[in-house]
Amino acid sequence: MKTTYIFLLALIVTAASSCKKTLQLSPEDSFGDVNFWKNEAQINSFMTGLHNEFRNDQFQFFRLGEMRGGGFTTEEAFSLSLQESPLIEQRLEENVSGVNNWAGFYGPILQINLFIQKVEAASFLGDDKKKYLLGQAYAMRAYYYFHLLRTYGGVPLRLTPDVANGVTDPVLLRMPRATEAAVLASVKSDVDKAVTNFGMAAAKSKGQWSPAAALMLKGEIYLWSARVYGNTADLATAKSALNAVTGTSLLPKFSDVFAYANKKNNEIIFAISFMVNEAEMSSVSLFTYDLPGMAQDWYADSLASGPKLTDPLNIGQVNSKQIIQRYRYSFKLFQAYDNLDQRKAATFYDFYKVDKTSGTPVVKVRNTVLRKFLGTFDAVTQKRYFSDDWPVYREADRLLMLAEIVNAEGGDPSPYIKAVRDRAFGGPGIDPAPFVNSSKDANELAIFAERSKEFVHEGKRWYDLRRMKYGNEPLVFINAGHPFGVLNKATQAYKILWPIDANVWTTDLLVNQTPGYATSKPE
Repeated sequence: MKTTYIFLLALIVTAASSCKKTLQLSPEDSFGDVNFWKNEAQINSFMTGLHNEFRNDQFQFFRLGEMRGGGFTTEEAFSLSLQESPLIEQRLEENVSGVNNWAGFYGPILQINLFIQKVEAASFLGDDKKKYLLGQAYAMRAYYYFHLLRTYGGVPLRLTPDVANGVTDPVLLRMPRATEAAVLASVKSDVDKAVTNFGMAAAKSKGQWSPAAALMLKGEIYLWSARVYGNTADLATAKSALNAVTGTSLLPKFSDVFAYANKKNNEIIFAISFMVNEAEMSSVSLFTYDLPGMAQDWYADSLASGPKLTDPLNIGQVNSKQIIQRYRYSFKLFQAYDNLDQRKAATFYDFYKVDKTSGTPVVKVRNTVLRKFLGTFDAVTQKRYFSDDWPVYREADRLLMLAEIVNAEGGDPSPYIKAVRDRAFGGPGIDPAPFVNSSKDANELAIFAERSKEFVHEGKRWYDLRRMKYGNEPLVFINAGHPFGVLNKATQAYKILWPIDANVWTTDLLVNQTPGYATSKPE
């Protein structure tokens, strides 16, 4: 009897991220093919499990999409060691790879592959139900591989559940990295299948993959294809997909988009769901402060005009999560906002270490911590729960991607940018420096600046740097024409892709290191 790894009570029994770890797992005989995949309830539970695993990967999605984007600093504000400095400082190499085992994504991909295989063969499912489920699965697989493509370039392209189907010979499971073109083609194929399977179905939840979410993903994939790989015709496909997303609108107030009491609001297209007593986005606590650090001479303004701060955001209450500043956004990013921009105070809390011993206040440290995604405080239990939802796609993203497309086509992106800026400043006619259509390069920089302010902690900035351009050069490269670059093209061009850790090629000798990185792999 063939046996498979399955979800039990909507919890994933995952294969590990690498081939080696996958092979170390033994099949679970208690739930095999003869006991599972027999009814719609089991399949629905499996899909719930897939989304649970997707939620578990939220911080990895964030890390890959933002940590290298130039918005962080490694300068300490408290007496604490900051994490992820190799990512922030672009010091990645084979033995400091930033993430290991392909970011852990092949475990979920194996489960999705298994789901697709079983659901396509499930004759007991109604046609509409089957297509909706397959739409979700193909969209999810496209999303995982899209991250892998943007992170590593070419990767092993596993589209069948080999281990679950009984292939356990390590030699047979070896697979070299496919070309970037092949991975891109597969990602496009999957997202197209997702959109086709969803058809005109109505979304069942904004907390799971849906028709609108698949269209957003299609728009983003085809935009990437056009801008990064030069497939200019894909701009039209991206534009069509994004324009097909309807029924959402910008909320009047930026902070309301993320408010715990306002989940799944009209701006949200797709968000990873968190809930008190169910799951927390606990990593947010590491972007704040700890009470011992706040016990020093910190004030709410640089003149130290008020009392010393103790716990201004009310986050230091008893909580199961470690609350500390391990990741620090740069004060330069905070200063990039106009003071009238509502996103500034909704995203960051700024405070200052001030020495007043000489009589004249002297600022020693300027610090910012994340205010966005702080979740909710329960006055009864006296606990803060970091359980805000994390948007994967929302209306502002759709508008600014359309602005980028229109600008790349040589058109005027003003309507899209104006909508986002008007909301940021509280309504039409308030913006102190409204966008004015200019050259393609100037427009591109303006769009990137808006995305940088709009999507802090939403895992987009690194990918924006790689995709968007000044002249013919991606913004990721240092350039006298703009302040956003983080890599020296002459010496670090290869670093737009990440290295793999040695364990990957040790496990699978067909896999080579990402080009440009030194490797200890024998030739």
